[in-house]
Amino acid sequence: MEITFYKYQGTGNDFVMIDDRSESFDVSDLELVSKLCDRKFGIGADGLILIRNHPDYDFEMIYFNADGSQSMCGNGARCAVAFSAFLGIVTSKTHFLAIDGAHDAVIKDGLVQLLMGDVSGIESKEQDYFVNTGSPHHIRLVKAVSDYPVFAEGKEVRYSSTYAPGGTNVNFVEAISEDEIFVRTYERGVENETLSCGTGVTAAALVYGKDLPAAEIKINTLGGKLSVKFTSKPSGGFSDIWLIGPAEQVFSGTIKI
Repeated sequence: MEITFYKYQGTGNDFVMIDDRSESFDVSDLELVSKLCDRKFGIGADGLILIRNHPDYDFEMIYFNADGSQSMCGNGARCAVAFSAFLGIVTSKTHFLAIDGAHDAVIKDGLVQLLMGDVSGIESKEQDYFVNTGSPHHIRLVKAVSDYPVFAEGKEVRYSSTYAPGGTNVNFVEAISEDEIFVRTYERGVENETLSCGTGVTAAALVYGKDLPAAEIKINTLGGKLSVKFTSKPSGGFSDIWLIGPAEQVFSGTIKI
């Protein structure tokens, strides 16, 4: 069997994209998902995304991490929107379904603006924080994040008893200015640092701007620049959370399985 695929990246977070409106991809074959995402024996990616029809939405995004596990992926969702536009499913606006529920998105000025789900609040974890932005994220504010041991420290937190048995993503955040941060992320499911993580930078922006009634935080990652807009609720939660950044097709091809 031969599969046609497309490779997309959003600030270095890369994904194998498959038009599966025929529903021919076996979603129970997690070994195949991992093989396609393998950087030496497959196509290579942080995750795999299927685009399927849905009677109530423009499309459904089915997302897998590189190890076959599933979660919400912000950069993956932005790439799914760009891919769906490429396929002619949507134009400049869309309403689609992901694992954590419905999302709206807008394509404008070459960027994909994704409306994330509301966040109920931020939990304190000693000197750190925890936020669920569709995926679980531990946030640690640090200095000199460029030199920080992200893999070692991230792995320790990810597998700690605090987050057992499911684990968590771990983000290390350095303040650049009042409205700008640098974020590096150890991603659960990839089990390594990725160049960018959409749900992670969203969580980091909420922690950094939590005391502001409304904010737009600029985000630097190893893979490029993003921004996050949001409104703080009096209750301590957040709404109107927009993750904004590029989503680009890198190449396409076929692979035999």
